[in-house]
Amino acid sequence: MNNINWVVSDPYVYQVLQTVVGKPVVVQTERGSVRGTLKQVVPDHIVVESAGNSFYIRTQQIIWVVPNPQLVPE
Repeated sequence: MNNINWVVSDPYVYQVLQTVVGKPVVVQTERGSVRGTLKQVVPDHIVVESAGNSFYIRTQQIIWVVPNPQLVPE
């Protein structure tokens, strides 16, 4: 029961996300986007903290990520 084998569905995304833990991100999912601080990256999900709330986002649901976003008026 203690032998858990993780399978990373997209190892390159997982690897890149690990480099921006603790930094601001914008994550686009199938249901919308989340802007906040990337708190944790594990093989099947990430945790983004925004306005005191933790959002647990499955990595399979991520469409794109913007690390260190800048607010630029259009």
